[in-house]
This record gives sequence, structure tokens and C-alpha cells, in this order.
Amino acid sequence: MEAVLTVVALIFVLCLVLGVYATVKVVGAAKRGVDRTIDQARRTVEDHTLRAKSFGRPGPAGELAQLRLTLRTSMRATQDALHAGAREDESLKESVALFERLSTHGRELDAELRRLEAEPDRATLAERLPGLRERTRRITQSADSLRWAARDRARRFADDDLDTLSAQIDVEAGALRHWTRTEEPPAASDAGSASRSASGSAAALPSWPEAPAGEAEGQTWPDAQGEAPKGGQRQAPPDEPVRPAITPPGNRPVYPWQKKPRPESTT
Repeated sequence: MEAVLTVVALIFVLCLVLGVYATVKVVGAAKRGVDRTIDQARRTVEDHTLRAKSFGRPGPAGELAQLRLTLRTSMRATQDALHAGAREDESLKESVALFERLSTHGRELDAELRRLEAEPDRATLAERLPGLRERTRRITQSADSLRWAARDRARRFADDDLDTLSAQIDVEAGALRHWTRTEEPPAASDAGSASRSASGSAAALPSWPEAPAGEAEGQTWPDAQGEAPKGGQRQAPPDEPVRPAITPPGNRPVYPWQKKPRPESTT
């Protein structure tokens, strides 16, 4: 029983700790959200105020307001671009560190410009304006350089990814149209099929054996009109002498013991 109570007590304490932790996290997130909203609202109000002063107050006071507005706009745009790119590109962390160092100089200049807005001595303010203008130009130029470099890098990566994607799509499209590579023109295919059928027919028919040399020389073929030579005899080649069909009898020797031949009767 005591073990069960101990386990229940531990579970209750664990749930209580988790509840407190979740409450702290939620309150912290809400506080950060409220602070972010307040800062954004304050920046918006200050920007509109500076814009109104730059147009409504001529002279050194209006120029100071214009310098502050230019500085704040450039620094804020660079900060947003670098922080957005650093989440996707780890190599921008060094650029973010450099921008933090530049932001220190920018905040010091903005604070100085804010103090000079309430300066009653206009002559002293006019003397210091060229130096303030030069510092503002250098800081904004550096911020703009970082911002455009980060944007060019992101666009370069996007272009490379688009080129790779286009090449892969072209390969896939060619693979989907695989039948266009195997098809041949109609004329070429007909000629190829005809040659293949002719060669197949020639290969299918048996070949006649060659006649021996002697028979080939003495073989008699029909003449141009399709008639064979009369008598069924072979025609001798023109170069050989003509032989008689039957050899005539020659003089035979007569022996004493042979009887004399009788003359044939004419009756």
C-alpha cells in the first residue's frame, strides 16, 4: 500500500512540474510576442514621425530626420534578409556576425542623430551635418552590400536548382516518349522489311548442287527456240573435229581354215 501511494505521489509531482514548465514556456512565448508587437508598433510610429519631420521641417532638423530614416530602413532590411537566409544557408552566419558589429555603429549613430534633433544651436548643427552624412552613407552602403550579396547568393542557388530540375524534367520527358526513338520512317521500314523477306526466302530455298566438270562441258541445253538437237546427240564444241556416229568396218585378215563367204543371193 505504501508503494502505491509513493508511485501516485511521484506521478502527481511529475505532472505538477510539467505543468509549471509548460506554463512558463507559454507565458514566455506570449511575452516575447507582445514585446515583438510593441517594438514593431514603436518602430512604425517612429518611421512615420521621421518621415513627417523630413518633409515638414526644412533645414538641418529635417535633414537629420531624413538621415535617421535612411539609416533605420537600410539596417532593418539587411537584418531581415540575413536572418531569413541564415536559416537555410549556414554560410551566412559569418555575415550575420559582421552585421551585428555594423549594427553597433548604426545604433550609436541613430542615438546621436536623435540627440541632435533637440539641439537649439542650428549653426553648430549645420557644421556637423557633413560628418554625420558621411557616417550614415558608409554604414548604409555596408549594410546594402551585405543585403544584396545575400540576395544574390540565394538567387544563384535558386537558379542552379532550377537548371538541375529542368535537366531532370527533360530526361524524364524523353523517357516517357520512348516510342519516338524506336520508330523508323515508313520508307525505310518498308525497304528493310522487303530486304529481310527476300533474304529470308533465299535462305529458306535449298540450293542446287553444282554439276561435275565433265557433265557440265558435254551437257546439251535447248536452243533459243526451246528445241533440243535432233537424234538426242550431243553437239560437239566448235573447236573439236566431228566424229562419225558409227565406225566403218576395216579390212579383216583371212585365214586358210576359214570358209569363203557366200555371195548374197539376189533372188
